Amino acid sequence: MNYIDIIGLFAGACITLSTIPQILKVWKTKKVKDISLRTFSILTFGIFIWIIYGIIKNDLPIIITNSISFCLNLIMIYFIVYYEKE
Repeated sequence: MNYIDIIGLFAGACITLSTIPQILKVWKTKKVKDISLRTFSILTFGIFIWIIYGIIKNDLPIIITNSISFCLNLIMIYFIVYYEKE
């Protein structure tokens, strides 16, 4: 792994980790009234496209960080849909 990969992993980790506080807040409060399903859906689709791009470019930092982000955003979408019913 070279320094460019390390920079990519660090940048991706910062973006990936930024979703976690929102997920934890929704999980604890069960409130999603002010969270946009459309925004998280578009973001998640964009992340999916980044994964495809990373696979095409064979860029492991892009694949790893965006795969984690994709999973976290799917969790958030699930929470939005599930708690919106309540």
